[in-house]
Amino acid sequence: METLPNLRNELKQEYETTKKFLSLFPDGKNDFAPHEKSMKMMPLATHLAEIFGWPHFMMTTDNLDFASGDYKPAVLTDKAGLEQLFETEYEKSITTLNSMDEEDLEGSWSMSMGEELIANFSKYEAIRHALNQITHHRAQLGVYYRLLEIPLPGSYGPSADHETF
Repeated sequence: METLPNLRNELKQEYETTKKFLSLFPDGKNDFAPHEKSMKMMPLATHLAEIFGWPHFMMTTDNLDFASGDYKPAVLTDKAGLEQLFETEYEKSITTLNSMDEEDLEGSWSMSMGEELIANFSKYEAIRHALNQITHHRAQLGVYYRLLEIPLPGSYGPSADHETF
């Protein structure tokens, strides 16, 4: 069984679901957080949008070293910028996945903080990790929306607010 078509399909499905969530991002709530230890809503949504570019990044690099300072999260201030970043990151990744071969998934990719190894994955495992992170952070955003009385779209089935998904 080839895994690459499945990864492409999963990324596309996560894109479609996340697009519905980001379209609901409320004006004037960038700094909302449900708890002092929680990320503020715009940085959380920005991080979610950026993750859609991870498959591209993971397939075109071998390591992300946070200590090097090469990773600089985007800082956004409005919904239009959020949606544009999301589209751009998705397009980079889907284009990369569409140009790959199955063997490309066998390479190695890691995250580190200088000499400290944080994670070491095959390229396939790294992309799966990114897809899991999308689900995780979109669920967090859903909690923020629920607390703000924003009706939630369905994700993997209907939501309490929408009987279809």
